[in-house]
Amino acid sequence: MDKLTAVFEHDGDWWIGWVEEVPGANVQERTIEEAQESLKEAVFLILETNRNVARRDAEGRNVM
Repeated sequence: MDKLTAVFEHDGDWWIGWVEEVPGANVQERTIEEAQESLKEAVFLILETNRNVARRDAEGRNVM
Protein backbone atom coordinates (compact mmCIF):
# COMPACT_ATOMS: atom_id res chain seq x y z
CA MET A 1 0.00 0.00 0.00
CA ASP A 2 1.19 3.47 -0.78
CA LYS A 3 1.64 5.91 2.05
CA LEU A 4 -1.14 8.33 2.91
CA THR A 5 -0.72 12.10 2.88
CA ALA A 6 -1.34 13.77 6.23
CA VAL A 7 -1.65 17.56 6.20
CA PHE A 8 -1.45 19.71 9.33
CA GLU A 9 -2.26 23.40 9.63
CA HIS A 10 -1.69 25.61 12.64
CA ASP A 11 -4.70 27.90 13.17
CA GLY A 12 -4.59 30.06 16.27
CA ASP A 13 -4.40 27.78 19.30
CA TRP A 14 -5.30 24.68 17.29
CA TRP A 15 -3.66 22.17 14.99
CA ILE A 16 -6.00 20.93 12.27
CA GLY A 17 -5.12 17.75 10.41
CA TRP A 18 -6.57 15.66 7.62
CA VAL A 19 -5.60 12.86 5.27
CA GLU A 20 -6.02 13.74 1.61
CA GLU A 21 -6.88 10.20 0.53
CA VAL A 22 -9.39 9.39 3.28
CA PRO A 23 -12.57 11.48 3.28
CA GLY A 24 -13.74 12.17 6.81
CA ALA A 25 -10.30 11.77 8.42
CA ASN A 26 -10.10 15.17 10.11
CA VAL A 27 -8.92 16.23 13.56
CA GLN A 28 -8.44 19.33 15.67
CA GLU A 29 -6.10 19.30 18.67
CA ARG A 30 -4.07 21.71 20.82
CA THR A 31 -0.65 20.22 19.94
CA ILE A 32 0.84 18.78 16.77
CA GLU A 33 1.61 15.54 18.64
CA GLU A 34 -2.02 15.16 19.72
CA ALA A 35 -3.18 15.91 16.18
CA GLN A 36 -0.85 13.28 14.73
CA GLU A 37 -2.04 10.60 17.16
CA SER A 38 -5.71 11.53 16.73
CA LEU A 39 -5.37 11.43 12.96
CA LYS A 40 -3.82 7.96 13.06
CA GLU A 41 -6.72 6.78 15.20
CA ALA A 42 -9.29 8.45 12.92
CA VAL A 43 -7.86 6.73 9.83
CA PHE A 44 -7.77 3.37 11.62
CA LEU A 45 -11.41 3.72 12.73
CA ILE A 46 -12.59 4.79 9.28
CA LEU A 47 -10.83 1.86 7.59
CA GLU A 48 -12.11 -0.58 10.21
CA THR A 49 -15.67 0.70 9.76
CA ASN A 50 -15.43 0.51 5.96
CA ARG A 51 -14.10 -3.05 6.21
CA ASN A 52 -16.98 -4.09 8.48
CA VAL A 53 -19.56 -2.48 6.18
CA ALA A 54 -18.05 -4.23 3.14
CA ARG A 55 -18.09 -7.59 4.93
CA ARG A 56 -21.68 -7.07 6.05
CA ASP A 57 -22.75 -6.11 2.53
CA ALA A 58 -21.01 -9.20 1.10
CA GLU A 59 -22.57 -11.58 3.62
CA GLY A 60 -24.40 -14.42 1.93
CA ARG A 61 -22.95 -13.55 -1.47
CA ASN A 62 -20.29 -15.47 -3.41
CA VAL A 63 -17.47 -12.90 -3.37
CA MET A 64 -13.68 -13.07 -3.11
